[in-house]
Amino acid sequence: MFRLNENYLKLPGSYLFSTIGKKVAAYIAENPEKKVIRLGIGDVTQPLAPAVIRALHTVVDEMANPETFHGYAPDLGYEFLRNAISGEYKRFGVDVPADEVFVSDGAKSDCANIQEIFSADSSIAVCDPVYPVYVDSNVMAGRTGEYDAVTGRWSNVVYMPCTMENDFVPELPEEAPDLIYLCYPNNPTGSTLTRDQLQVWVDYANKNGSVILYDAAYEAYITEENVPHTIFECQGARTCAIEFKSFSKNAGFTGVRLGYTVIPKELKCGDVAVHSLWARRHGTKYNGAPYIIQRAGEAVLSEEGRAQTREQVAYYMRNARMIYDGLKKAGYSVAGGVNAPYVWMKTPENMDSWEFFDFLLKEGNVVGTPGSGFGPSGEGYFRLTGFGTYENTVEAVKRIGLL
Repeated sequence: MFRLNENYLKLPGSYLFSTIGKKVAAYIAENPEKKVIRLGIGDVTQPLAPAVIRALHTVVDEMANPETFHGYAPDLGYEFLRNAISGEYKRFGVDVPADEVFVSDGAKSDCANIQEIFSADSSIAVCDPVYPVYVDSNVMAGRTGEYDAVTGRWSNVVYMPCTMENDFVPELPEEAPDLIYLCYPNNPTGSTLTRDQLQVWVDYANKNGSVILYDAAYEAYITEENVPHTIFECQGARTCAIEFKSFSKNAGFTGVRLGYTVIPKELKCGDVAVHSLWARRHGTKYNGAPYIIQRAGEAVLSEEGRAQTREQVAYYMRNARMIYDGLKKAGYSVAGGVNAPYVWMKTPENMDSWEFFDFLLKEGNVVGTPGSGFGPSGEGYFRLTGFGTYENTVEAVKRIGLL
């Protein structure tokens, strides 16, 4: 009889956004006359930028001719895109050589897969609340211990609470973990770390031999000057950090799929470069993002593409600010919405997160994300996104304000 990876059986329920999707689908089936506004999942609504569409059309025509047709992409990405990404880092005053860039189909995949190159008994620390992929991928690898359904915690995970009481800034763990997951601007709270605050984490990781796994998927939404656009702005980060970035939120590639990971060659375990292990893993398990998509990514990083995608980012940030201001005016306690497209709110009248989800869906026909789905410290909070259309966002804020 075949055997299963029993670690998968430890996962509680289904993936957070799958659960939300099922609940919303059931409600719509029972109430087909209701107009439901979705501000839950962080999916974009604006079309791809004109520069990107033009590049896609050009490249599709290339694929129709033997002379310009492309098959398998290079394992680590085409040089034209890796060079363009390296140039992006130079805009922030940071030197990231093109051969330290690994192109992929998105930051989610890389954030989930990176744990494979580390020891199975590595200890991990996560901000709480946290993007579920960080924890779930380590559950699948057998690294998290046992799940306590009462507390919502895994026995072998170091949770770093981020609440309104500490301004959503985690404290350094007393016992240094091997792997530290940080996401800034943060999903789900919309919070950030200043450059000085992030430097503290880099110094801590170097002192203790930890690796920071830094998810910067929302970097394009940063508006404040003292917030770093990359962890490599911090001194010493090249010896302790891996960075993940995405084209999904800055350029609307959620349905196109493109991202990348940066691993400096100075990051080593003894004499072994982590860079070489990820390259080996990448080459074995991945055939590369399609040529067509990588050319689209190159268009995003052109002067024209940057200008057009900045307009889209501003569109979503206007929505986020509208949600923030509207909820604040209605008497809710809220955070985020300044350097990220997410607004993080306290649930009213001591409702738990899922109670408020059901209440908001039924009474306001608005979908958000229960904070408890992001971890135990997310209980009593709720996430709304600025990724809807402007018109739907206006209507959703109006509905919530009337509840």
